[in-house]
Amino acid sequence: MQSYSLTVDKFLDHAAKWHPQAFVAGHADDGMVATGYSVLRERANRMSGALASLGIEPGQRVATLAWNTLNHFEFYFAVMGAGMVCHTLNPRLVTAQLAAMITEADDRVLAVSVDLLDIARELRAKCPCLEQLVVLDGNVDPQAHGNGVGQVWDFETLLQRNGANHPWGVFDENCAAGLCYTSGTTGRPKGVVYTHRSNYLHTLRALQADALGITSRDIVLPAVPMFHANGWGIPFAAPAVGASVVLPGRHLDGASLARLLTEYEVTVAVGVQTVWLALADHTEATGEQFPSLRRVLVGGSTCPDALRLRLEQQLGVEIQTSWGMTELSPIGTIAAPGAPGPDGSSGRPAFGLDLKLTDASGQTLATQRNQLGHLKVRGHSVVDRYFGERDDALDGDGYFDTGDLAILDDAGNLTIGGRSKDLIKSGGEWINPTEIETVIGMHPSVRHVAVIGRPDARWGERPVAIVEADDLADDPVKLLGLLKGKVADWWIPDEILSIPSMPLAASGKIDKQSLRAQFASDQ
Repeated sequence: MQSYSLTVDKFLDHAAKWHPQAFVAGHADDGMVATGYSVLRERANRMSGALASLGIEPGQRVATLAWNTLNHFEFYFAVMGAGMVCHTLNPRLVTAQLAAMITEADDRVLAVSVDLLDIARELRAKCPCLEQLVVLDGNVDPQAHGNGVGQVWDFETLLQRNGANHPWGVFDENCAAGLCYTSGTTGRPKGVVYTHRSNYLHTLRALQADALGITSRDIVLPAVPMFHANGWGIPFAAPAVGASVVLPGRHLDGASLARLLTEYEVTVAVGVQTVWLALADHTEATGEQFPSLRRVLVGGSTCPDALRLRLEQQLGVEIQTSWGMTELSPIGTIAAPGAPGPDGSSGRPAFGLDLKLTDASGQTLATQRNQLGHLKVRGHSVVDRYFGERDDALDGDGYFDTGDLAILDDAGNLTIGGRSKDLIKSGGEWINPTEIETVIGMHPSVRHVAVIGRPDARWGERPVAIVEADDLADDPVKLLGLLKGKVADWWIPDEILSIPSMPLAASGKIDKQSLRAQFASDQ
């Protein structure tokens, strides 16, 4: 057999050669622009040459602080194709966190969306390792944005002056391709390094018919940012099959998404539930429909049944639920198209990922079905150790502990039972917040619900439910009645608090750390 290195540049090569009708549309300095894969591939390759001209070598890390735009997509492949490491940064994190990540990664270059230049200037002052700043999505005056540290370019000027054809894929498939830090919702953010091989194999797994299952006939809108765990693999999966892509930029409100869905006749859309909640609000107010849209993939956190039903009814689409993590590249499980699992489930793992359940001590449960356990995973695209750490993050059998509690039904469908760190210990017994959240989340007026533990002098901890709800006709306390007979009486929260807006972490998940700081004070 031939030696064929599994490197991610081959996805773009394939799309450019075999799918001339497909396009990538995204925000540029003069609005939405669509381009073919062949042009995109040529520009990305020349940007590789431009980066090499700045002295960036294979293996060195290049950071991006940007939204889903054409320039970001081009830069993404320019970095990885040349064997450099693309370190995607989340603009929603605070500057101190971003600076710590850049410093730890020793990033040489920062590519930044033009509307994030203020953050970039702060980061350049805090991070001596940064030598070059490349401004995406617009023109910039270098003199206006320089602060004496390094050099400032805008994307087009750098491409025109320094762009040159550059060899792609001339390195080992086990070389690092990307670096992404976890959101840090349960502790200090940790870096996860993706190799070319792991990204390649993750893409093949994602494209299985019972997983993402997109084809060259699809037009995909990734509302999940590219800085969020490889954009859930869409930047690789779409060109791998020649699917068209619509990049929404930073504007993910319902009206903006509706406009793109209609204008580009999107068939598949991907994002966290808060994005689709905004779209549902928009369609409810306007009556707008999207006849081309067939499927919406929801991930990031468990999608409440009430929201899933609302989306199905209002948008007339199939909802695919999923579960994943940054450490998994990120897809873990996904409901198969046309075959949704039971309510609350996140589907099954596609080939290439294995799951097991253990007890709290790490012992594998003798029965792996229909009982709650600690979820561990193993596969070709699962982290083995975090960036900069010496010790493996695996158990003795090579499995990674996700920190989640989960149940597998007879068919292998996964239902997440919450984070093990979120368990509430009351009177020496454990309460699982997720089971309470699932019941309260069935109320059609509840948009978000979170249950946290609050210190209690008698019981140690007691649960408190916090809800964001629309037009809740009854007093929030009456929501407690929904729990009667569904959970043990002593599990029922002592109080339900109604808030106008649920705090969300940078990943789009509910920020329980923020809720604990605000509502879990001693009584």
